[in-house]
Amino acid sequence: MARQDKIQMPSSGAGITRYFDDYKSKIEFRPEHVIIMVVLVIIIVIALHLSGGV
Repeated sequence: MARQDKIQMPSSGAGITRYFDDYKSKIEFRPEHVIIMVVLVIIIVIALHLSGGV
């Protein structure tokens, strides 16, 4: 039997997909705009629940 004293770690890059930063989307939102849109959707949903009243 062969005895191994070395511990082998798995390779660090296995299965990892790298996405490069050279891709630019045509549509970009600032974080503030996203928060405002989420708040507006929440307000609309609450208003619909209050006016629907089933």
